[in-house]
Amino acid sequence: MLNLGKTNLLPVSRIDADVYVDGGELGEIVLQEGRVENFNLGDKVSAFVFIDGHGLAQATLRQPKAQAGEVAWLKALSVGHAGAFMDWGLPKDLLVPFSEQNERMLSGRYYLVYLFLDESNRIAASAHLEDFIQEQAFYVKAGQPVDLIIAGKTDLGYKAVADNKFWGLLYANEVFRPLAAGDRLPGFIKAVRPDQKVDLCLSLTPYPQKIDDAGQKILAALEKNGGFLAVTDHSDPQTIYAWFGVSKKVFKQSIGGLYKQRKIIIEPEGLRLP
Repeated sequence: MLNLGKTNLLPVSRIDADVYVDGGELGEIVLQEGRVENFNLGDKVSAFVFIDGHGLAQATLRQPKAQAGEVAWLKALSVGHAGAFMDWGLPKDLLVPFSEQNERMLSGRYYLVYLFLDESNRIAASAHLEDFIQEQAFYVKAGQPVDLIIAGKTDLGYKAVADNKFWGLLYANEVFRPLAAGDRLPGFIKAVRPDQKVDLCLSLTPYPQKIDDAGQKILAALEKNGGFLAVTDHSDPQTIYAWFGVSKKVFKQSIGGLYKQRKIIIEPEGLRLP
């Protein structure tokens, strides 16, 4: 079955001046790229299929930045009489109608939008994420991996869309790297609350294991840098994360353990191997 607004694996059905693929119930669809070398009849090609402004099916080998049913952080290139037009990686820009905007979009700014098919099966986008993304998650469990896109910062941490389907929260005291709206990153479901809302995390590594792993990274970095590192427990958290990928709390406990084991010397200016 053909999925509009998505990438489909379709067989080449005809080759003349152009290349056509079999669109099933939509019939043959011409590839926008024209004649493509090395294509033979029957070859399966990955083509993004959509309905254009004239109601005609189109297929392209180009892959957009997002497809129908996905959330994306896109730049508004222009604003016209119908709405804002976003850069989504294809020659024809993606429309966000005025009715689908939370506030009047401005050219040059980025927005988090959800891509959907309108009543004419044409692909469009909406900033009304609450109409598409669920506040509650069902049939998910703690420890399950998810793909995240950051929506923004809250008083508690960062609100994120998980798997393009439901909202979740990353708590600020469990995030040890800079995050911004539009960032994509892998994560995990930390817990599903009784109200079916979801808490997220970026790692499932147990805390004691984090400390041990950080200790090994610190020793390896010391050996690589001649036995000395100009980083201490007074260094700012971003410097520590840039060096070792851990929070300041984990770093302090790691160097404390290494010091007790006499594997490092802690000096005012930094860490040194004995």
